[in-house]
Amino acid sequence: MKVVLFCGGLGLRLRDYADHIPKPMAPIGYRPIIWHVMKYFAHFGHRDFILCLGYRGDLIKQYFLDYNECVSNDFVLSNGGKSLDLVNSDIDDWHITFAETGFRANIGERLVAVQKYLGDDAVFLANYSDGLTDLNFNQYLEYAREHNKVATFVSVKPSLSYHITRTDDTGLVTGIDEVAHSGIRINAGFFVLKREIFNYFRPGDELVIEPFRRLIRERQLASYEHDGFFAAMDTFKDKQLLDNLYEAGNPPWEVWRRTGEKTRGMQLGREHNLVDSKT
Repeated sequence: MKVVLFCGGLGLRLRDYADHIPKPMAPIGYRPIIWHVMKYFAHFGHRDFILCLGYRGDLIKQYFLDYNECVSNDFVLSNGGKSLDLVNSDIDDWHITFAETGFRANIGERLVAVQKYLGDDAVFLANYSDGLTDLNFNQYLEYAREHNKVATFVSVKPSLSYHITRTDDTGLVTGIDEVAHSGIRINAGFFVLKREIFNYFRPGDELVIEPFRRLIRERQLASYEHDGFFAAMDTFKDKQLLDNLYEAGNPPWEVWRRTGEKTRGMQLGREHNLVDSKT
């Protein structure tokens, strides 16, 4: 299935780290975070990407135009450097569409702008391109198939917690407790969408606000709960966390490095009764 990646935002909360690159180009190890996201989808068989470009989209284009497979793959150098043979490859089977979707457009507007690149696909995937997970994507797709809704997204538990203070009548603090969010789940930005999603848009709509409210009213929105690893890179602190996990070796989102992992992606379509549904 095609994967729409939203990578045109300003990333204002990360600008203290680097205000000259778009957030998807912030590196984790040898590669930018958008590469890690794409590598994740490719592992499950989804290698047809549509990049919704905006702020500094030229840098994303140039990165792939100048892509060097040797940076993240083993290779053999011989004949005094005249011969180079890659042992494995990252992107030789990827198909990437680069679409300019506006400097200030919101995510909903970017999605509508790339509708023409979806062809006749009845179902497609979409992602914020700034979050990493160890989610078994095949299981998620099976869940979406069974629920057969116009839109499905992954929900996770937030990592934030609050410090709750107790005071006496004089204002002196008598205790401080760390309390995590209880029973709250947030949108992780991994979407399975039917083509009918575009019927729920009006000009200027943001994807998860007005269209999702319309879907909720018609009971056409489902959520898949994932309690494994998930981390979004919203701030410099988030980036440091991902950097630390990468440097420690075997980062949890690199599911493509695991032995025995099922790699064949599920295909949702007419054979799974998602095309002829009543929506």
